[in-house]
Amino acid sequence: MAKIRPFKGMRFNVEKTGDLRFVTTPPYDIISPEEQENFYKSHENSVIRLEYGKEYADDTETNNRYTRAARDLQAWIDEQVLIFEEKPAIYLYEEIFTLKNGETKAFRGFMTLVELAEFSKKIVLPHEETLSKAKTDRFNLMNTTHCNFSHIYCLYMDEEQTISSVIRKVAERTPDISFTAADGVKQNLWIVTDEAVIASVEKGFADKQLFIADGHHRYETALNFRNKLREENPDDGPDALYNYVMMLLVDMDDPGLVVFPTHRMLKDLEKFDEAEVLDILSDTFRADKRPLGDNGAETMEKALADVPSTEKAFAFYTGKDYFYLLTLTDTGAMKKAISGKSDAYLGLDVTVLHTLILQKVFGIDMENMANQKNLVYTKQAEEAVSAVKSGNFQCSFLLNATKVREIKDVSLANEKMPQKSTYFYPKILTGVVMNKF
Repeated sequence: MAKIRPFKGMRFNVEKTGDLRFVTTPPYDIISPEEQENFYKSHENSVIRLEYGKEYADDTETNNRYTRAARDLQAWIDEQVLIFEEKPAIYLYEEIFTLKNGETKAFRGFMTLVELAEFSKKIVLPHEETLSKAKTDRFNLMNTTHCNFSHIYCLYMDEEQTISSVIRKVAERTPDISFTAADGVKQNLWIVTDEAVIASVEKGFADKQLFIADGHHRYETALNFRNKLREENPDDGPDALYNYVMMLLVDMDDPGLVVFPTHRMLKDLEKFDEAEVLDILSDTFRADKRPLGDNGAETMEKALADVPSTEKAFAFYTGKDYFYLLTLTDTGAMKKAISGKSDAYLGLDVTVLHTLILQKVFGIDMENMANQKNLVYTKQAEEAVSAVKSGNFQCSFLLNATKVREIKDVSLANEKMPQKSTYFYPKILTGVVMNKF
């Protein structure tokens, strides 16, 4: 199963950069243009310049975001802004964070290299579809830099606690690196070079499958890039670094794992009529009309949280002072609508929403979803309400979060969830440890 190996991680030299909060960023794919600009301004050595550089109108084939990233990367290495571990290491990573309700949580995982394997081998399993445009972007960056700037975030099962026991032992000492990121999330990092400890972790993962939580595009890109380099370098052996990719591996039963829902907002719908929508849904859903209250998002979130785990329900909002709690009543509707899919796939809240509401009622198919023609995603329930109230969107659907075990079940069934089915929080910070190969 999963083959891991230590590596000489590349890190920012705090003697050159100062506080790491100013040079690290969230993953590129959740950064807005405004945030990109702010990260550029925050520090001349922000990792944003490497992983998600600006594009300019006069960019050329020889001067663009990818070539500039390669140029800056080499310059920062030469200037020792970026330094390498003296010995091969794996890294224990911890994030400590506070939820909206005031609860403090933490999760830990190992940062390491993992041997790339095609999905057909069922060592690394995906759960989401990918977009070709995003993969092309990541391939171009990898082609010029030969670097993993951010981690592929994977989950594993550790029911016998073999790896968890190593994590607890390593964490007994003071972290080698500790700082608070710009978003307030505490970051701790332990550098592990002890060969016996590394060997025990390697052995612990030898019988484990990995489930991609975040980073599907980056994983497929790494596979494609590996194949390219194999063709160009036929004499290279299996130990060549491009056969591996940098990952963060976290136990799926870690109590600090948090998955947020991603809500759906709809716009540019022809002849949108609330009553007509409810009429179409009446065969499969019960619609309970409820007052929005002073804090509409919170009211809807609580209504969804109170739904029994055996039921499927969504909050439907059209901009008024009320909303509808839509509860699925026809439990056989999904099997009638879709054939040849597993119970795990048919039982996902997002699958029910996309199949029985977005497609059936509004005609929003998979291509439309991918292009976000009528559909926009948000993890903020408040935005799902305010965007409709303001008239920018016609309606929104709030839903409960996908459960971690549902990700495993769908992956094992060799199926993929609709896009934006999961939002793991907090995100893994980019720039804490990087892999140059």
